Amino acid sequence: YFTLEPKYKLNFILEAANYLLGLPEIKQGKTVRNGKERFKDNVVKLQKAFGLAVPHPKAIEIRDDLAFFQAIKARFSKFDDSVRTRTNEEIETAIRQIINDAIVSSEVIDVFDAAGIKRPDISILSDEFLAEIDGMEHKNLALELLRRLLNDEIKTRGQMNMVQGRKFSEMLAEAIKRYQNGLIDSVKVIEELIQLAKDIRAADQRGERLNLRKDELAFYDALADNPNAESLLGDQILKKIALELTESVRKNTSIDWQYKQSVQAKLRVMVKRILRKYKYPPDDPSTGEYTVSVTKVLDQAGLLADYWSK
Repeated sequence: YFTLEPKYKLNFILEAANYLLGLPEIKQGKTVRNGKERFKDNVVKLQKAFGLAVPHPKAIEIRDDLAFFQAIKARFSKFDDSVRTRTNEEIETAIRQIINDAIVSSEVIDVFDAAGIKRPDISILSDEFLAEIDGMEHKNLALELLRRLLNDEIKTRGQMNMVQGRKFSEMLAEAIKRYQNGLIDSVKVIEELIQLAKDIRAADQRGERLNLRKDELAFYDALADNPNAESLLGDQILKKIALELTESVRKNTSIDWQYKQSVQAKLRVMVKRILRKYKYPPDDPSTGEYTVSVTKVLDQAGLLADYWSK
């Protein structure tokens, strides 16, 4: 490994990471794919032991081994969830920047190129990019890359569209859970995540088809979250409600309105009046109440506060 050129070093690490990602463990009679977590935990333990034992000759003997393990662990960290929200540029940089200065070299290598796929365009959801992910030789690594990209994409959408963020996040978590529990293999879960990526893209296309802005589509999705709404009213009536809600709520909100009880009370009355005007199905048909629906609309409005202030 240490005699290889930088790009081949990365390929070597990717192959090792791909192998580790597929390692299963039997827990309470069930198969769990947790090779990455077990490897990272043991590398941390080895680092601590090495720090205590050095400069003992036995510790020096495994110095290169530890450096190699640290390089693999560093690659995994590139696909782990970020603690804070990042800009698109930061996300792309985090994925592409796979250099470990102490071990690989000072040369910058594109992780997509090293993985054997072309660098994606602005949309990571393009058919061409998804096809290249599907065709990657290292399926477990392809899964980690796609999971990370989708997770960041969904988080970004969830900051604007509450229903989309929740729906797609649940779909991603469910697919990964079934893979980790050994119910499906890496090839099948990649297929499911590619379909999820296409579903996300279809959500954008629905907004374009309905000729709705992002904020208007967010309200439309909040309204359509009622299981009976679309079937009873149809998408054109829901569109009218979404447009009126967007216009009315935006006009009647001010700075920090989320923290002003009087403003929220006024908005609740207004939203309820609009829902009743279009005969939007109530939460409870027996009482005609709209408490849940109104709360959902106001929660969505809260997410749009920054967008509207720009």
